[in-house]
Amino acid sequence: MKETVKDIFVEGAISPDKIAKSIAAHQSKTGIGAHDIFLGQVRADHVNGKTVQSIEFTAQLEMANKVCHQIKEATFKKYPIHCMHIYHSIGKVMAGEICIFVFVSAAHRTTVFEALQEVVNEIKATVPIFGKEHFEDHSHQWKENQ
Repeated sequence: MKETVKDIFVEGAISPDKIAKSIAAHQSKTGIGAHDIFLGQVRADHVNGKTVQSIEFTAQLEMANKVCHQIKEATFKKYPIHCMHIYHSIGKVMAGEICIFVFVSAAHRTTVFEALQEVVNEIKATVPIFGKEHFEDHSHQWKENQ
């Protein structure tokens, strides 16, 4: 049986409404006792005397979705989690807006704390997503993944 690889990408910023609806959808899953959430926000970094206004995210979409699927599968094998959701922006996201949302649920808090940190670090290290920083003077540069 072929596994379904979900599309993690959201056009533009990830809205607070999307985050709230995702949390609310888990209220009926009464075996869950803990959730941990990572929200990554675009910073107005100061680089060489200029301020970041936005980041334009691009990705190798098919490969990025596949790598995220592999990260999820490995996490489910390693930790007794109930569910995990990964969303990442594609396109332009302004400073102050959310660009990544990772949500892990399990019976116990220590599980979600450990799993979430590992998942976010693995996403940052291995998923082919790229960000071009745009500055107030209309210049831009590729962002280093940190």
